[in-house]
Amino acid sequence: MEMGGEWCRAQNFGAFLSNRNHDGHDHAMNIPNDTSGNSRFHWRIMRWIMWRFTRNATRRVLVDRSLRNMSGQEFRWLQGDINRFLIEVKSEVAHLRPMAQLGVLPNFGSRLMVELAIYTVAADRTLRDRDLDPASARDVLADIGWSVYRQLLALSSLPARLVARDPGKRVRWSIRGLLIFPFRPVGAPGYAAKVFRDGEDLHTHFTHCPPQSFARRIADETGDPEALAGFANSWCTYDWPGADLIAADGHRGHYIRRRTLSAGDPVCDMCWVAQARREANEDNPDDDKEA
Repeated sequence: MEMGGEWCRAQNFGAFLSNRNHDGHDHAMNIPNDTSGNSRFHWRIMRWIMWRFTRNATRRVLVDRSLRNMSGQEFRWLQGDINRFLIEVKSEVAHLRPMAQLGVLPNFGSRLMVELAIYTVAADRTLRDRDLDPASARDVLADIGWSVYRQLLALSSLPARLVARDPGKRVRWSIRGLLIFPFRPVGAPGYAAKVFRDGEDLHTHFTHCPPQSFARRIADETGDPEALAGFANSWCTYDWPGADLIAADGHRGHYIRRRTLSAGDPVCDMCWVAQARREANEDNPDDDKEA
């Protein structure tokens, strides 16, 4: 897939592996500047790819999805309904993009993720403008986002899953690769995080998340608190199944988070667990999502 190829190249996973010694211990990473998307031409290409990738995921989810209207009736969208929805989403994206303040973000990774958040918020607002039951609209939004996220995460974690058999190494190597791109913690208004290991587990305590800040800004400036709720119900639920996808050991529970920025907490206290534990499964609100 076109988006997957760009994503994997941008990860530069080899740069991470070159910062490990032969005994397999993590070294402090010499993280390069991700300035590859600074030109307008490159950014237009990436935006086109992201839209095509998101559009295809939307069609894939909606073509097989049963929806529920405000009267409680179940129905399915026809292809024409899906096409009209995508046209409306694209229009809403153009309306919201100036509010994203992409120009003030310090690096390409932050801008890329905020661009994806624009699509999420636009799709959420468009769905809520339809005669859909709110719960049905939230579920559709979450499934579309997961379809995108799952494929990107599967591609970006593929090198670690091919090289390592230990689930802890797969998780740590993949997350450290993602901390090179796109989640490089350069400080606000970009991503800000404290990263540390506790035994075999990796902790990433994010205190600033540009996509979350964008969704909150839309909620505050437009008087639409549901915009933040839709973001939290989608983006903020994917790390549980995502960690299990990376570990690829057939077990759930490779992720723990007790606080989150979207809920008003000062930190997303993420723990990427090397070996799945029963108590971690109890913390997982999304056990029904397939990795």
